[in-house]
Amino acid sequence: MAIRNIVKEGDETLTKVCRPVDKFDAKLAVLLEDMAETMRSANGVGLAAPQVGILRRVVVIDVGEGLIELVNPVIIEKKGEQECVEGCLSCPGEYGTTKRPAKVKVRAQDRNGKFFEMSGEELLATAFCHELDHLDGILFKKHVIRMLEPDELQ
Repeated sequence: MAIRNIVKEGDETLTKVCRPVDKFDAKLAVLLEDMAETMRSANGVGLAAPQVGILRRVVVIDVGEGLIELVNPVIIEKKGEQECVEGCLSCPGEYGTTKRPAKVKVRAQDRNGKFFEMSGEELLATAFCHELDHLDGILFKKHVIRMLEPDELQ
């Protein structure tokens, strides 16, 4: 496993739509493991492949309940609404209040290509939306109601 460089806002990789994964092989496994290690070393709760310069539909998330690996994920259901504070590893030091669904259901494949569905509420719902947006070239700032000043984060 290796810690990869996180692409920062302004890099065109973050504005592109990612291609689906069609090979479920050792290379994909290494990417997933590297992304998890990179996310954890940066104290993040999620990381999408374009954030490490890879234009594939791959996401890792860990909101404190264990690692979730999503390959070719799609949101299949959204319910409710919540306001939350979001930041992004690709936009260091920037945070904003966003409106996101309160509950989200995703369909994805695991590292072996097996399909599964998973629901998340609150922080996990936000993480699903945030990371899947990255796969379509969208940063969290598109959903910001108000950017926050550093003294508002305490």
